[in-house]
Amino acid sequence: MRAQVKRKIADLSVLALFSLLTGAEAGVVVTLYTVLAHYGESCSVSLYAEIFARPYFIPLLLAALLLTAIAIGTAVRFVPMARGSGVPQAEGAARGLFRLKWYSALCTMFAASLAAVFLGLGAGTEGPSVLMGGCFGECAADLSGADKRNRGALVAAGAGAGLAVAFNAPLTGVLFAAEEAKKKIDPSVVVSALIAVVSALVVRGGLRKLISLADPEIAPFAPTFSAYDLTAADTFAEIFAMLGAALAVAVLAAALGAAFYASVFALKKLLGKLTFLKGAGRMTVPFLLAGALGMISLLVMGGGHSLVQAVGTSGGTQEMSAALNFASPLAVALAVLLVMKFAATACNIGAGVPCGAFVPMLAIGACAGALAAQAAAAAGMPAAYSDTVVMLFVAAFFSAVVKAPVTSAVMIFELTGSYNFALLLPTAAAVATAYLLSSLMRVRPLYDALLVGYVFPGGKARLR
Repeated sequence: MRAQVKRKIADLSVLALFSLLTGAEAGVVVTLYTVLAHYGESCSVSLYAEIFARPYFIPLLLAALLLTAIAIGTAVRFVPMARGSGVPQAEGAARGLFRLKWYSALCTMFAASLAAVFLGLGAGTEGPSVLMGGCFGECAADLSGADKRNRGALVAAGAGAGLAVAFNAPLTGVLFAAEEAKKKIDPSVVVSALIAVVSALVVRGGLRKLISLADPEIAPFAPTFSAYDLTAADTFAEIFAMLGAALAVAVLAAALGAAFYASVFALKKLLGKLTFLKGAGRMTVPFLLAGALGMISLLVMGGGHSLVQAVGTSGGTQEMSAALNFASPLAVALAVLLVMKFAATACNIGAGVPCGAFVPMLAIGACAGALAAQAAAAAGMPAAYSDTVVMLFVAAFFSAVVKAPVTSAVMIFELTGSYNFALLLPTAAAVATAYLLSSLMRVRPLYDALLVGYVFPGGKARLR
């Protein structure tokens, strides 16, 4: 008995030590990656603004988009685990469905996704961050000689740490590791994820503090979406009213989620028929689409952080700024931005571009939520509640598509830095209702459905 206890303590100690190592490694690489992506988005916005002012440079932009698309398409043909958002691959490795060739997957995803960002694609950084964190978990499992259970825990912990670093959201990272990556609330996974996330965020804070000495824009601990204030509703009557709004939002979010899911797989099937250049040519479609959309609105470029920020009102104290890009009413501008971001994100996922879809999906939900808030304001809703309606829509849409309701409910508080837990009731109602309604519409968890393509390349089998 004592021998068994000692062996268990030793196993836990090794798991804790390598979880700490995984988090530290993810903290260094993902922090550098997200900082470079931040500069990449700024450069691409400046580039497109310059080309818009001098249209005779458009042929050069088209040439750069085509060449980069073919180069990335060729790279992911040799390293297929770097294709797509990165989240399904990390999930598959965490569940023991396959092992990542962590070095090649990490390096290829790092370079390819940054190239996409610098050329203005609607590329989020969180998916690649999840994959890179998962790769470090796989590396730690190899070094420690972990068994199947602990290997899965380390990969899930690394994936959660990568997400936590990308968003500066520790709880979201831990919940994502357990609820989405591992699909199992296992104590070893939760503890491993907690250690990895804390380690990663300590490293992140230190690195970003150093970088902020040279560039004050790189804030060490600022919330991801600072333009939102969710503290307006706190009385019983207000929460009760928000509960009704949450249910209405959930219905709309579920319908939008079903449309998005169907669009992704319709485009995946359609683009899969493009076989020129041994399949690398299909990447040209999302790259050219990104170039065209970037000429229409700079807000569509990048992962969607600026777009989500643009429709925030800081609790009704400022106006939504999305209309600045169009000579049209705000509702029309929001509808146009929603359609463009929807199309670009679905096309990126369908083609398998190495870029994240997490923040782009949040941007889709934010645009739709802003439209819902505009309609509610026209019906008499106070402006102070607009941010809450937008974030309820974001959480409900994410729950409808990804099917991670607990992560969806918690993340909106962490990402906005507004810890108004009185809103937990309407938030829970929104994510649960959207989850159930989308399930009735036969929407499967998006990342699980995409994972099938990595486990069964023919795509005919289904994960249980």
